Amino acid sequence: MTTAPSGSARTTLLRNGAVYNPAEPYATALLTVGDTVAWIGSEDGADLHADGVDEIVDLDGGLVTPAFVDAHVHATSTGLALTGLDLSGSGSREQVLDRLAAFAANLPADGVVLGTGWDETAWPDAKPPTAEELDRAAGGRAVYLSRVDVHSAVASSVLLAAVPDLETAAGYRGEGLVAQKAHHLIRAAAYGKVTPNQRDDAQRIARARAAELGIGAVHECGGPDISGEDDFTGLLELAADEPGPYVFGYWGELTDPVKAFELGGVGAGGDLFIDGALGSRTAALRDPYADAADTGDPTHGGVTYLDVEQLAGFLAMCVEAEVQPGFHVIGDYAMDLLVGALELAAEAVDENRLRALTVRAEHAEMVDAAAIAKLARFGVVVSAQPGFDEAWGGPSGMYAKRLGAERAAALNPFAALGAAGIVLAFGSDSPVTPLGPWAAVRAAAFHQTPQSRITVRAAFSAHTRGGWRALRPGAPGVPADEQGVLAPGAAATYAVWQAGDLVVQTPDSRVAAWSTDERAGVPGLPDLTPGLPLPQCLRTSVRGWPVYDRLKGR
Repeated sequence: MTTAPSGSARTTLLRNGAVYNPAEPYATALLTVGDTVAWIGSEDGADLHADGVDEIVDLDGGLVTPAFVDAHVHATSTGLALTGLDLSGSGSREQVLDRLAAFAANLPADGVVLGTGWDETAWPDAKPPTAEELDRAAGGRAVYLSRVDVHSAVASSVLLAAVPDLETAAGYRGEGLVAQKAHHLIRAAAYGKVTPNQRDDAQRIARARAAELGIGAVHECGGPDISGEDDFTGLLELAADEPGPYVFGYWGELTDPVKAFELGGVGAGGDLFIDGALGSRTAALRDPYADAADTGDPTHGGVTYLDVEQLAGFLAMCVEAEVQPGFHVIGDYAMDLLVGALELAAEAVDENRLRALTVRAEHAEMVDAAAIAKLARFGVVVSAQPGFDEAWGGPSGMYAKRLGAERAAALNPFAALGAAGIVLAFGSDSPVTPLGPWAAVRAAAFHQTPQSRITVRAAFSAHTRGGWRALRPGAPGVPADEQGVLAPGAAATYAVWQAGDLVVQTPDSRVAAWSTDERAGVPGLPDLTPGLPLPQCLRTSVRGWPVYDRLKGR
């Protein structure tokens, strides 16, 4: 976790703005003392609290909210993507190769190219680059280009040759394209060329970018096939030593769950894979893929990495060890496995103890009404990414191409999950989709399937309070006073925003101007209608200490 520098028991008064607080919907000022919110109220009250304050900030109409929580990130990959080869938006294989050539030309001959973000589904021929094409474009350098979902990649010949027996690994598809185990091996070889100093720099860049966007905490989802132990522990140590957003680590490995604590994490899971991803056709489906019926298991679409017995056994172990588990689950067949495992585990251990674990389902994109009821029964938190629907939803998006329009329209059913009382915790899965909490709130409120939309207020709660509720209370390093709300006695973890008019916004796109009518009693949030500019962060404070600040000197 992040702590403020010693001797920082300073007092700060923010005034002449709007403070997002359902208990005080007309508050304009906030006072912090040290790492705690001491008072929230009106301008008259601010006058009374102004004497002796170390810092007084005129918000000039700005908005103060709880800081966002991104409930699913990969920090090192995010930092490397921010400084490396960004292939998002490439409209063809040729554009990818052109970008690769321009980027590689600035590297030494023994340098490694790390790129991410390509998506072939909208390209004219829908075919990724081959190893031979990468070799020519990069001048023979080692090249690793992950697909946008980071569940498959293309690699150059020199990198392929660095992995013994790669051709026998599951997911080796030839011509430089890898998925499943073959992808994990290639990714390990590519990231093995990243020095410790480069890794530390990437992690700092990722945390700095999060702070710039008003994010006060992130949940790092690590594991042996994702980043490795050194990367995971290095990030947690860096976050403990340097001011910035909190970092809570989840370790995804099917082993003794206590290992997560031993590595400094808060839970066992995050990206403990049940299946893969839809774009790479490795998500496990009840029925075959619409655009590749022969992909995956003969009885269904995609692949599975764990079975019901393994999942149930791990859940039981987590109950006994009192460690929170979490699972990467995307396809409906994979969700069937998770639900079956929850039921099986509940027979082996006390169901109330299982519920108390706050089991996490990461992504949970294909979940029907029956599965939603089971998730609610077992108190499962859904850690979801609204940016997925924005990027791949709709009648002509990647989901529709992979699944057909009818199945695609049922993905990411936020309204149904919320109606069932399931806690939603929003995030980005960065670098799969970029860090950007207001964009995610907008994506949830303007979901491309109208019946799956939720209010801006509910989406905002999922990206703030939901991220704290997704952490198991009492887990090592999880502070009890961080709840994603601004109230006296709560931690002073907040963000200040330059925003437009504050409104109350509903899923059918209706907006009502924020009103001082006391009968309304509903605080406003920025108008997130698509096409309008998103709020800009002016300050992010973690426990009363600014980790990003454009308010200095105002």
